[in-house]
Amino acid sequence: MSEENSNSAYRVLARKYRPSNFDDLIGHEAMVKTLSNALESGRLAHAFVLTGTRGIGKTTTARIIARGLNCTGPDGDGGPTVHPCGVCKNCIAISEDRHQDVLEMDAASRTGVDDIRELIDGVRYLPVSGRYKIYIIDEVHMLSKNAFNALLKTLEEPPEHVKFIFATTEIRKIPVTVLSRCQRFDLKRVDAEMLADYFGTIAAKENAEIENNALALIARAAEGSVRDGLSLLDQAIAHGDGAVSAEQVRDMLGLADRSRMLDLLETILKGEIAEALTILRSQYDSGADPVVVIQDLLELTHWLTTLKVTPEAANNVAMSGGDVSRGQEMAQALGMPSLARAWQMLLKGLDEVRNAPMTLAAAEMILVRLAYASDLPSPEDLAKKIQDGAGSPQQAKPSSPSGGHGTGASMRSGGAATLAVSNASPAMSENPQTEQAYQKATAPRAHLSLVEPVASEPVSEPAVQSAEPLKREADFVDMEDLVNLLHDRSDVMLRSQLINFVRPVKFEKGVLEFSPAPSAPADLAARLGIRLREITGEKWSVTLSANAEGAPTVAEKRALDKAAMIAAIDKHPLVQSVKSIFEGASIRDVRDLGPGLEFMADGDISPNDDSE
Repeated sequence: MSEENSNSAYRVLARKYRPSNFDDLIGHEAMVKTLSNALESGRLAHAFVLTGTRGIGKTTTARIIARGLNCTGPDGDGGPTVHPCGVCKNCIAISEDRHQDVLEMDAASRTGVDDIRELIDGVRYLPVSGRYKIYIIDEVHMLSKNAFNALLKTLEEPPEHVKFIFATTEIRKIPVTVLSRCQRFDLKRVDAEMLADYFGTIAAKENAEIENNALALIARAAEGSVRDGLSLLDQAIAHGDGAVSAEQVRDMLGLADRSRMLDLLETILKGEIAEALTILRSQYDSGADPVVVIQDLLELTHWLTTLKVTPEAANNVAMSGGDVSRGQEMAQALGMPSLARAWQMLLKGLDEVRNAPMTLAAAEMILVRLAYASDLPSPEDLAKKIQDGAGSPQQAKPSSPSGGHGTGASMRSGGAATLAVSNASPAMSENPQTEQAYQKATAPRAHLSLVEPVASEPVSEPAVQSAEPLKREADFVDMEDLVNLLHDRSDVMLRSQLINFVRPVKFEKGVLEFSPAPSAPADLAARLGIRLREITGEKWSVTLSANAEGAPTVAEKRALDKAAMIAAIDKHPLVQSVKSIFEGASIRDVRDLGPGLEFMADGDISPNDDSE
């Protein structure tokens, strides 16, 4: 009979070791300090809201606050304190959940406005035996909208003898009108190292022998929740019959061996796919969940990446001393591009494994992808190969300041590669119109072109045009010169309309006749003529031609030139070589070379004399 009573009286560790004062509460020192200062200075709020993830002590903290506010001390003369005595009648009654003035309400089961009205009706009555009448509402975010509205007025101006303490895991679901009336405390997740020490203390009180690595595994699985960790510790002690090893905890939690996960990651990054699949299969046969395996690989990838930045990250993962040294060696040997690529592929693969009907097969496919991607060159190596002309069908010499023929690549200080394509390539001379468009599109332009550049001579960038109005005679070559003339801030709208709506029919010195594109403003010709006269100081005739069909607008011509240039560049052997390496690659955009580079007469790139 006594044995049956003993079994029925057993309390789980999460309830048995629930803190009864702030000294036993771990991980929330900032909140305890705030409450201590508030009590000492008499600046005690009338409402508190405690928020945080599951199992970190929100309800426990609310009960400790209630005990501290109503504690009278061992001699019965004490006042509010953050260190309740635990022996006075108020402390004992609150700890046993039978105090008349401390009312707990579960908002998950009592969500309606009628429940709040019942609560409000009792607010006006003085406490029976305590100093304050305290209302603890757990999961307060579950209250209905009408219930929150009914509570607002009382919450804003409660009687002096009433205190409200709210607890919630979903702080964003609480109306801001309620939050603005409360003093908020965010209870953060407890650090894994602190949890492991705490669980070790409790295991010692329970006369259970448990390895440090097992405690670290339980703390990591708890994810910052004290209650979850105590439940796992309770289960581990029962599983190990008083003596718990790390291997037993792994079996209980369905975790993979961290050392084997390090082996798995190393074999993948080496491209040894057969060995990697063997390790994965053995871990699966041992009870490891494929989803957990991918999560462990993600965590190890993050760990190795942070090791390259800060050596202190070596202690962030539950690892033995030998595995930590091994991880540091791997981090030094691996490049950041390889680790970043592995992280992205594992992160994408995690969702695939979670949603796959066959999780093991999905995990194996992730490993196959990672192994085959392990020998791909990094962006830096690829840029160097392109710069040296490696992999092109015809090995060419890099361009030099003296103007040699061939293909090459130049790396800017920002790390972006700029391709230089030779105009002498036979692939570009098949279509003269395409080649002409390419030559014109790639030639550097001045803000205001006065003459066409000669193809046989290097083209250099002239000085930037002054912001002063242009008061000299100019021969305009094309519409781009007219666009560049409208450089002032006040001309932004007119410049945009000139680019998009003007289709020139006749364009010469002082004369512009154009056909308007659809949606063109009716007064565009008048405004453009006035502005051109102001800038140049000359007479301009700008007229509309309703019947004639003009040439393409500046925007349309730019699009055609860009398409022709991309088509020409796409045929170059160097580009074809890059596309053979990256299957499915295509040219989406072509940008200016920028300062420090210019096109030579044959189309190669050469550094300017004053560039570094």
